[in-house]
Amino acid sequence: MNPEIDIQSSSGNVFADLNLPNSDEMLVNAELARRIGEIIAEQNITQAQAAELLRIERSKVAALIRGQLSGFSTSRLFQFLNALGRDIEIVVKPKPESRTEARISVI
Repeated sequence: MNPEIDIQSSSGNVFADLNLPNSDEMLVNAELARRIGEIIAEQNITQAQAAELLRIERSKVAALIRGQLSGFSTSRLFQFLNALGRDIEIVVKPKPESRTEARISVI
């Protein structure tokens, strides 16, 4: 007989679902790192070339692409995006009335 498995719907933030502190910031940083990895791939540059462009060690580029984000602040990830030729816009707006809580997202 198989034990019953409790399935819960995600909140949309896996870090919050795991009750981790600073879950909103962790999600934003993960999304920013994902975008940085996508841009590096789109530009067809090596990790060594990306390291030179971002002014960090190649091993840190590898860690960033793998989602190992300790040591990378949101501000630093913004700087990396700028170095990769991307503008960053931060928009603050009222949440829709259909949602109970405001959220942070990377688009």
